[in-house]
Amino acid sequence: QVQLQESGGGSVQAGGSLRLSCAASGITSSGFYMGWFRKAPGKRREVVAAVASDGYTDVADSVKGRFTISRDNAKNTLDLQMNNLKPEDTAMYYCAVRPPDSDFYTYWGQGTQVAVSA
Repeated sequence: QVQLQESGGGSVQAGGSLRLSCAASGITSSGFYMGWFRKAPGKRREVVAAVASDGYTDVADSVKGRFTISRDNAKNTLDLQMNNLKPEDTAMYYCAVRPPDSDFYTYWGQGTQVAVSA
């Protein structure tokens, strides 16, 4: 059973930084994708950034240049460094895992709240 636990959310002023972390347990295979998603009130869930097991990253245009995703395969951890935060980054952030044999993110964490004030 794969379990994901996020940490690192909080409240900051615009221009500030936060670092989100996700600890994954129960992952027994290689080749899986890990990603960060966010859901703001009244908006659809969107992908923020994702990273493959080989380190290839994909970052949403809205956060490119401000957010950096990284993973540690040995520890099964996933981080999201968020700099120059904007009020529109306010959302619940979720860590998710997509198994190598699936087209979908199958496992999700409970989420961590990020609030950015102007």
